[in-house]
Amino acid sequence: MENKKELRNWLDAYNLDHPLVIAGPCSAETEEQVLKIAHQLKDSDATVFRAGIWKPRTRPGNFEGVGALGLKWLQKAKEETGMKITTEVANANHVELALKHDVDILWIGARTTVSPFIVQDIADALKGTDKPVLIKNPVNPDLSLWLGAVERFYTNDIKNLGVIHRGFSTYEKTRYRNNPEWQVAVDLQNRFPDLPLILDPSHIAGRRDIIFDLSQTALDLNYDGLMIETHHDPDNAWSDAAQQITPETLIKYTEDLKIRKEVGDDKAYNNKINTLRTQIDVVDHQLIEMLGKRMNIADDIGQLKKEHNVAVLQSKRWNEILGKMILQGEEKNLSEEFILRVFKAIHQESINHQEKIINH
Repeated sequence: MENKKELRNWLDAYNLDHPLVIAGPCSAETEEQVLKIAHQLKDSDATVFRAGIWKPRTRPGNFEGVGALGLKWLQKAKEETGMKITTEVANANHVELALKHDVDILWIGARTTVSPFIVQDIADALKGTDKPVLIKNPVNPDLSLWLGAVERFYTNDIKNLGVIHRGFSTYEKTRYRNNPEWQVAVDLQNRFPDLPLILDPSHIAGRRDIIFDLSQTALDLNYDGLMIETHHDPDNAWSDAAQQITPETLIKYTEDLKIRKEVGDDKAYNNKINTLRTQIDVVDHQLIEMLGKRMNIADDIGQLKKEHNVAVLQSKRWNEILGKMILQGEEKNLSEEFILRVFKAIHQESINHQEKIINH
């Protein structure tokens, strides 16, 4: 699969003067609920109305969607408001039913993307369709797996494609429901700049108070759109209540979000940005030099441990380093989350160096 301008054709055909907005409830609950939310969104920047029909949860026993019945409600919402409609499909049967009910856009969920077998079945069921298909990132930060899913649709003659960045699962507790891991999406964007990239801030956030900030970050990174879960009564939603916002809030957000230019056209700006980027390049080079020096010291420590038969991992020492670095990071306005991630990576590389020496 190669990057081509044609990858954007389906999105360009909407002729929007703003990023694409896909909005609607996490789950279709009742016909009344679906139609009420759709009508509240009708005159907003939302072009596409979303609702989950099949909702398998992490653990059984919770609300798992109304099933095919909800497709009729989506159809009615489309007829009454003129909005396009979209829902998640997770198997060939879902595809058949969604196409039968003239769903405009289909999306593949994160749990589906992890399985090439299931992705292939869905791609086969959709072979040659002109319906746009959006693929959410897999639950783990694996760019090859994400792109592999896209390629399975592309090779089945499905050319109207896009991807949805919804964050990645982590065992560790963070401020997010799913860590954004922005670099994964940026790497995908660099390889396929014309493949539409959409942020799902609702699933990254897990709570509504940081959805705006995540959305702004996405627009700052030149994302093509947003998929935001929207409910007329979020606190009483049947699924994912904490991460849904009201249509009124969505409208306010789309008014307040700033759309950045991809490049500056002012000469003074370009001179200044080039100077700052050169400074970044110099500092990055220094960082690599310093990391190399640190690993040389780690090698010396590994050799010393080998000579004295001492274990590689020294937990007490590691915790002392981490505590000091967090405090020093705060003084430099660096978040604890960032310091933890950086120094865990450095520590792991040091361990790798020392184990290589001890085992050889």
